[in-house]
Amino acid sequence: MKRIRINEGKVGLVFRNGDYRRVITAGVQWVGFLDTVMVYSLADQFYASKDLNILLKDQELADMLEVVSVRDNELVMHYVDDRFNGILTVGQYAFWKGLKDHQFIRIDLSDYNITQDIGKDILTRTEVQRYIRVFVVESYEKALLMVDGKLEKMLDKGIYYFWRNTTAISVLKADMRKLQMEVSGQEILTSDKAALRINFYCQYQVVDVEQYLIDNKDAVRQLYILMQLALREYIGGYSLDELLEQKSAIADYVQEYLKSKANTLGIEVWDCGVKDIILSGELRNIMNQVLVAQKQAQANVITRREETASTRSLLNTAKLMEDNEMLFKLKEMEYVERIADKINSISLSGGNQVVDQLKEIFSR
Repeated sequence: MKRIRINEGKVGLVFRNGDYRRVITAGVQWVGFLDTVMVYSLADQFYASKDLNILLKDQELADMLEVVSVRDNELVMHYVDDRFNGILTVGQYAFWKGLKDHQFIRIDLSDYNITQDIGKDILTRTEVQRYIRVFVVESYEKALLMVDGKLEKMLDKGIYYFWRNTTAISVLKADMRKLQMEVSGQEILTSDKAALRINFYCQYQVVDVEQYLIDNKDAVRQLYILMQLALREYIGGYSLDELLEQKSAIADYVQEYLKSKANTLGIEVWDCGVKDIILSGELRNIMNQVLVAQKQAQANVITRREETASTRSLLNTAKLMEDNEMLFKLKEMEYVERIADKINSISLSGGNQVVDQLKEIFSR
C-alpha cells in the first residue's frame, strides 16, 4: 500500500493497469502499489481519460459530476456562478459539483428566433457571434423579414438577432426618406424635329414597403423609365418655340403622369422640375441670331417712336414761335446763351456795325 494525499478542492481517480477502480476525495488516502491516481481540480471542467460512460457506472463518481449532453441541432449556454462561460456544442460534457454553481440554457436551433433570456452583451461577444445572425434596420428604414423565401413580418428600426441554422433568413430594406432622382442629358426631338437635351428631376418617397420590395423588381429603375417616357411624350408633341414658351408646364405634366403610375410601385411622387433645357450648338446659334434680330427690330421701333415724338415737339414749338414774337426772341436768346457758354473770348472787328448788330439781336 502507498499513502496519497488529496488537497481540498480536488479529487482523485484511481486506475490499475489502465482500468478505473474508484474515486478518492480530499484527505490522506491509501492505494495499492500498482494503482495510479489522477488528480482533478473541482474548479475545472472534468475531461475523462477514458470513455465517460464507463466512468459514470460508478455511482459515487456519477453523483459528484453534472453531465450535460448536447444533441444535434442544439447549443447549450454555459454559466458559472451567474457569469457566462461559453457555448457547448454537440457532445457530452461533465463538470464537478460543489465548488462552483453551473447553470445551463439549452437552445433548440430548429427555431431561428432567440426566445431565451440572453442579454445583448452576451450576444455581441466574439465567441457567440459565430452562432447568430445580426441584421440592422436604421432609423430611416423599414424592412421585411424573409424566411425560406417567404414574407414573415415587417421590421421597424432596431437591431435583430437570430440563431444561425439551416433556415434561410434575409432582410429586405427600404429607405423611407424623401429621395431625388435625376434624368441628365436626355436627348429628345420636338414635333418640328429640333434636337434638345433636358435635365429633369423628381422627388419621391416609398409609402408601401411590401409593394416596393416584393411586388416590383427594381422599382426605382421603373420610375426612372416612366419619367423618361413622360418627357418624350410631352416634348414630342410640341414645337421648339411652343416648348420654350411653356417650359414650366413640362414639370406639371410629368408629375401628374408619374402619380398615376407610381402608386403601383409603392412610391409617392412629391415634386418634379426642369433644371435645364440645352440646345445643340448649331440650333443655339440660330436662336441667338433670331434673338438679336428681334431685339434690333425692337430698338428700331423705339428709335422711330422717339424721332417722331421729337419732330412733333419741334413742330409745336415752331407754331408757337410763329404766333408769338416774344417767344421767338426768348428762344433765340436761349441759343445765344448756349453758344456763349462754350466761348472763352470774343474778338470783334468791323467797328460800330458789330455793336449795332448786337443791339438789334437783344432789342425788342
